[in-house]
Amino acid sequence: MATPKRRVSHARTHNRKAHWLGALEAPAMTTCSHCGETIQTYRACPACGYYRGRQVLAGKEEASAKKDQGAN
Repeated sequence: MATPKRRVSHARTHNRKAHWLGALEAPAMTTCSHCGETIQTYRACPACGYYRGRQVLAGKEEASAKKDQGAN
């Protein structure tokens, strides 16, 4: 089995890890076309519930309104 002849320097180690860490990115973000909130791409907006111009989820305001109506 092959073994290293010399110790790997800090600079070489950090350069190798920098390439890997540079590839890590935050998820792609965009703005909601309905309310303008910043959201992840290809996800329904959690604030208003719209996705691609159609309402697919109940937004925060609508959900709280339904709770209030159900309590009365």
